[in-house]
Amino acid sequence: MTINITEPKPVSFVVPVVAAAGAFLGIFVGTAHDNTLLGLLGGAVITGLLALIFLTIFRREREARWISVAGFAVIGYLLGGLPGGVIGIAAGWFFGWFIFWLGEGRYRAKLAPYYTPMQVLWHFSFRVICGMIFFFLITPIVVVMPLSFNAENFFTFTPEMLRFAPEGYSLKHYEDFFTNSDWQQALWNSLSIAPAATLLSVGFGTLAAIGLSSEHVPFRRPIMAILISPMIVPLIISAAGMYFFYSRIGLQGTYLGVVLAHAALGVPFVIITVTATLVGFDRSLTRAAANMGANPVTTFFRVQMPLILPGVISGGLFAFITSFDEVVVVLFVGSAGQKTLPWQMFIGLREQISPTILAVATILVGISILLLTTVELLRRRSERLRGMSPG
Repeated sequence: MTINITEPKPVSFVVPVVAAAGAFLGIFVGTAHDNTLLGLLGGAVITGLLALIFLTIFRREREARWISVAGFAVIGYLLGGLPGGVIGIAAGWFFGWFIFWLGEGRYRAKLAPYYTPMQVLWHFSFRVICGMIFFFLITPIVVVMPLSFNAENFFTFTPEMLRFAPEGYSLKHYEDFFTNSDWQQALWNSLSIAPAATLLSVGFGTLAAIGLSSEHVPFRRPIMAILISPMIVPLIISAAGMYFFYSRIGLQGTYLGVVLAHAALGVPFVIITVTATLVGFDRSLTRAAANMGANPVTTFFRVQMPLILPGVISGGLFAFITSFDEVVVVLFVGSAGQKTLPWQMFIGLREQISPTILAVATILVGISILLLTTVELLRRRSERLRGMSPG
């Protein structure tokens, strides 16, 4: 017997679910207009009625979706001007699709036919919860980006920005970053410290990972715990310890001291990524190279290194990001001559209240996204080399 898992669902099921989604959207709209309860009720009523009409009277999905987009766009424009209209278009498209996706039972199309209603509910609830967590984490970062184009020296959206008026936007904060001597000196310091710290982290971390991956090394686990402890110990404690140690040996306030401190913070990332890469490494290759007469150095650079290179580069990128974004340790072990970009941003928040910070933050977010994308591509390449994923 064939089970039709995409059969139409009753209106009594679809309308409450759509109304709940509309109420959730209405909370944000109502909060923006200082009336959360009215927004919640209004969102639930409007979307619930829309679902009832579309599923009982007007069942043509294509036309219904256009009606939904137009209606929400008008409501959004009346409540919030042009930005509200843009958000309304997105909301209208979503609900126009969501109503028929639920009403026609398409949500079960890719699920196992034996799933119970509770299993289906948990399947989608889990994804909604993950999406809300992602939204909660990413929103503060995304908000910074448009604020960096503010034409005024404010940390909030101006009326001109909310209206999308051209006079509300400007590149003057980016211009200040690229022309201000303090910011440029801080950028140069970061660019001179981070690569040096990354090279040290990659060198020491790769050697440590290769050594600790050998089963005959005694006390492997305690040594590994000690080497990755900078990731576990609170940063303020590490910074204070480095300050007292470096002040005793004369490295406090020097370029070398900051580089060594950042290298110590980056080594754990290299060890973890290289160790993960070595898990799939075939050690018979090194034995075969030794049988062919290759010395350990040649074996490492000609056989082992090409295969673990994605993990080494990934660890190096993480170490670079750690050094480039770090501010606590450099405050303790650095001096005014080693003022890095995060340190200058901290000063801009504490003393100058400079909106240029928003432009710098946007640039750093862009750099981080590029580096993390590179890390993900290298991870996939490493899996393909080790035969853990299809080519």
